[in-house]
Amino acid sequence: QAPKKAKKKIEGGSNVFSMFEQTQIQEFKEAFTIMDQNRDGFIDKADLRDTFAALGRLNVKNEELEAMVKEAPGPINFTVFLTMFGEKLKGTDPEETILNAFKIFDPEGKGHIKADYIKEMLMTQADRFSQEEINQMFAAFPPDVSGNLDYKNLCYVITHGEEKD
Repeated sequence: QAPKKAKKKIEGGSNVFSMFEQTQIQEFKEAFTIMDQNRDGFIDKADLRDTFAALGRLNVKNEELEAMVKEAPGPINFTVFLTMFGEKLKGTDPEETILNAFKIFDPEGKGHIKADYIKEMLMTQADRFSQEEINQMFAAFPPDVSGNLDYKNLCYVITHGEEKD
């Protein structure tokens, strides 16, 4: 039993803090603190419901909250929260792969795509986006004055987590 337990600890990346830079850890800590509405050191369904409400999304289904909480191996303290993000980010495709996907929509290689065109593609092809998901994307990455989406910057942010200057 003991060796199995030790092995599991190593697999789980016992030092999840080494996966991130100090500034990233601080940002995750701030996010965790905002989400931990009742300040008990854990994020639970009630905290998630309150966080959604604070973001303007009311009437979140209980099943949706349950599913989110069940993604964690146990109670969600900060270390578990950080580990979950580490696992999610580890699954992110390399920047080049994401760039190549966007380049399909940019045969002239301009580095940007008409926002209306990418919206149409995202809402009508494959794993279709909802209008809400489109709105979230354009809120985070607004098109420029000409209506173009700078997908190179978008790819950088997806893979690195912050905008480059």
